[in-house]
Amino acid sequence: MLVVREGLEPASAVNAAVVVGLSLARRLSHPLGADGRDASGRTHAGLDPHPVPVLTAPAPRLRELHDRARAHEDLITVGFNEVARRARDYDDYLDALAATPADDVDYVALAVFGPRNRVTALTKRLPLHA
Repeated sequence: MLVVREGLEPASAVNAAVVVGLSLARRLSHPLGADGRDASGRTHAGLDPHPVPVLTAPAPRLRELHDRARAHEDLITVGFNEVARRARDYDDYLDALAATPADDVDYVALAVFGPRNRVTALTKRLPLHA
């Protein structure tokens, strides 16, 4: 499940969703679906067989969701935050993050992966991103 902060410009919302999606994929060990062939014989790369709805939430709800999801050992949670979004490169991000208290980390997007019922329980009232 991907959740982006409510009110983001479309390009920022897409960027944030891609960042957390790629970061989450790096942490997962499950295989992608098999490559497929179209009627012309062209091969198409396999896709992730799990549905990935993109939801929205206000900033305070994102922080709450992040904290609640991280409390469950069976969930993988990846957050993209304003510290990362403002950094010019990854080293800048790590330095700035090290100087930022957890309560001051404002989330832009989250990816949460794990047992479907647990993820749904955390996100069931959030609307789809429009």
